[in-house]
Amino acid sequence: MLSPLREHLRDTFWFAPSAALVLVYVLWQLAYWLDTAIVDELQRQREYDAVSELIGVVDDLKTVITTVSSAMMTFIGVVFSISLVAVQMASGQFTPRVVRIFVRSRITKLTFAVFLATFALSLLVLTSYSGVTDPKLVDSVPIAQSLLTIGMVTLSLLLFIAYVNATLRLMRVGHVVDRITAEAFRVVQKMPQGGVGEEPAAESGQIGHSGRAGVLRDVNIARLVRAARRQGVVLRLIPRIGDFVVPGTPVLAVHGGRAPSRGALGYTVSVGVERTFHQDLGFGLRQLCDIALRALSPAVNDPTTAVQCLDRIVQLLAELAHRPLGAVGHRDRRGAVRLVQPVPSWEDLVDLGFTEIRIYAVGSPQVTRRIVAALDELLRLAPEQRRPPLLRHRALLVHAVERDVPEAAERAFALEADRQGIG
Repeated sequence: MLSPLREHLRDTFWFAPSAALVLVYVLWQLAYWLDTAIVDELQRQREYDAVSELIGVVDDLKTVITTVSSAMMTFIGVVFSISLVAVQMASGQFTPRVVRIFVRSRITKLTFAVFLATFALSLLVLTSYSGVTDPKLVDSVPIAQSLLTIGMVTLSLLLFIAYVNATLRLMRVGHVVDRITAEAFRVVQKMPQGGVGEEPAAESGQIGHSGRAGVLRDVNIARLVRAARRQGVVLRLIPRIGDFVVPGTPVLAVHGGRAPSRGALGYTVSVGVERTFHQDLGFGLRQLCDIALRALSPAVNDPTTAVQCLDRIVQLLAELAHRPLGAVGHRDRRGAVRLVQPVPSWEDLVDLGFTEIRIYAVGSPQVTRRIVAALDELLRLAPEQRRPPLLRHRALLVHAVERDVPEAAERAFALEADRQGIG
């Protein structure tokens, strides 16, 4: 099994509703057993009047359960419609890459799962109504099942309120940018703090990709480290996470000995149709840049959103300014590097964060002023050896503004550092 299985399941929408249906069936079985036990005990003690009272209460609750059964499908349709509209608006206004945020939204999955579970439970409870009114002959009175259904309905209503609130928040660009940044920081925090150390031995072989073509989403680091330790070698991942690979593409280089067996390397590489946050260091910056570029397009013309994205780009780059980049080493329990994983270099990340925004922001002084302030702030925070890419982008921005803005006063204004753009 892949170590990032939980992340893969979070990227699907079927698992939570399916698990909820299984769970609600188990709960219904327990409630059915409890109802049967209650009736059996009352009949054993010859408390037939109490059984008759339970039958009367359940007959009144049957109308409620029938109404719930028909109304829940309408609620499910409303939730599904809201989700589709929110996804469509977000992908058009921000970037198609943010659709993944809605798919991974816990409140959306939980609401949909509870609604389906409530509908299924109401159908199961209706099958328990036998219609027998003689307290001596009845086998079970679904009182616990009915109360469980009412509890599920109450939970559904509360979740619906929370779902609408969460969906409205995710349609606001500030919250979308904040979610992307939080996901990117989780990737940064999981990165090894140490570098590769000394160079591994000479390359002794390569292992090609044998699965379907797709984007390299993640690798099973623990399994690769274990396989390399048992074989006494160092493995080096050749493509970066996020690269597109096809069958035959070399994915692993072996250093210092023979390659581990195919069995030992099974289920260690995962590819998919799109990039994910799980191990992809540059994916957060890519999404922030995409939102900023969409905001700077003539059709949208929203430089304030681009400034919000630049705020988060600076936050991410400031966190990475003192971390080892280019390649990281994953060590075994004895501290020996067993897997070398390529990650974007500092120059790659700076280029990703600023190049496209800088090119399209020349006509927007709000954005150019924020870029100048961002580069100045990173120049103060970054170590000396990491300043050249920042200085290069600052010089290129100055050159572009001097070339495209004819008035000297406008040029001076556009190149004045301002953390709010035009504060």
